[in-house]
Amino acid sequence: MFQGASSLSLDAKGRLSVPTRHREVLSATAANQLTITRHPHGCLMVFPRPEWEKFRDRIAQLPMSAQWWKRIFLGNAMDVELDGTGRVLISPELRAAAGIDRETMLLGMGNHFELWDKASYEAKEAEAMAGQMPDVFKDFSF
Repeated sequence: MFQGASSLSLDAKGRLSVPTRHREVLSATAANQLTITRHPHGCLMVFPRPEWEKFRDRIAQLPMSAQWWKRIFLGNAMDVELDGTGRVLISPELRAAAGIDRETMLLGMGNHFELWDKASYEAKEAEAMAGQMPDVFKDFSF
């Protein structure tokens, strides 16, 4: 289960250094194999390979009416591997799709991560915090 936020910088080659607290789990559960693809909210999703395979199978079963979304998720997916120092290369295509230049936010989202351009994430988070909570939280206890 991945959780928490990390503010990270890509290096000059577009590599992201995965936080140490996640590396052991990724090594044990995914043999350091990840898949990165686009998210409809403008960020990237980073899956350990076994979780990607489950997600990919669900997407592949969608009807033809969802063909463009299949293309967005599956057609943009890139398989990557953590290197010996815990870095992963984010392709130029995926960086461009998510508007990621250098400063990022990596969010643990349970079975996967979201990778955001830091400024975009902060703006969207501020917008969400300024708005109303969704109805699903009406009976939620904090």
